[in-house]
Amino acid sequence: MDNNLKTIIEKRIAKTIRNLEKNNMQACYVESRADAVNKVRELMSEGQTVAVGGSMTLYECGVIDLLRSGRYRFLDRYEEGLSRDEVEKIFRESFFVDTYISSTNAITENGELYNVDGNSNRVAAICYGPKSVIIIAGYNKIVSDIDEAVDRVKRTAAPANAVRLSCDTYCSEKGECMSLARGETGMACGCGSPARICCNYVVSGYQRVKDRIKVIIVGEQLGY
Repeated sequence: MDNNLKTIIEKRIAKTIRNLEKNNMQACYVESRADAVNKVRELMSEGQTVAVGGSMTLYECGVIDLLRSGRYRFLDRYEEGLSRDEVEKIFRESFFVDTYISSTNAITENGELYNVDGNSNRVAAICYGPKSVIIIAGYNKIVSDIDEAVDRVKRTAAPANAVRLSCDTYCSEKGECMSLARGETGMACGCGSPARICCNYVVSGYQRVKDRIKVIIVGEQLGY
C-alpha cells in the first residue's frame, strides 16, 4: 500500500478506535491478518469454550484454523457432516460460551457496530450471552455513519454473501438490494424472497458491560 494512503487510513482507524473505546468497547489496530490471529490468541485462555458467527474474515485470517488446533473447546458449526439440527444446536449452545468470535458488516467512525442477519444467531450472540465477544474486521468495513453502513450492506455485504450462500434473491442476481432499485431508503427495506438474508438489523452502540466486546481492526481488506 502507498505510504500516503496508509497514513490517511490509519488516521481514520485511530478515530474509530477512540470512539469505540468511548462506547465501552475495547479496540485495537493490527497491521496484518497474522497479527490478528496472534491478538485473538492473547485475548483467550486455552481450554475456553469458543463459538463463531458466519464470517469469511475468520477464514481469511486463519482464526478457524487456530480454533481447530486443539487448544480450545470449539463448537465448530463448519464441521463436515453436521445435520441442520446439529448446526442449530451449536447456534443455541453458542450463547453460553466463554468467547464468541465474529466479524461485522460495518464499523462507523462514531464507534458503532452495524450487523444484519438472516438466521440472526450471530447478532443475538453479539448482543447478549457469551462472556466475551471478539470482532475482527478489515479496514474496508469502516464507514462514516449508520447511513453509510446501511448502504454498504445493501450494495456490498448482502449481495456478496447471497452469492456465496447460493441464495435465490434479487441481490444475488442484480448485485444490489431491491430497495435501491425502488428508491426505498429504509434500513429494513428489501425483497420478499424466502431466501432473504437481511432479516434483523442491529446497531451496537454504547455497551453497559465495559470491554465485553473487543474489536480488532486489521490493516488489510478482509471479508465482505
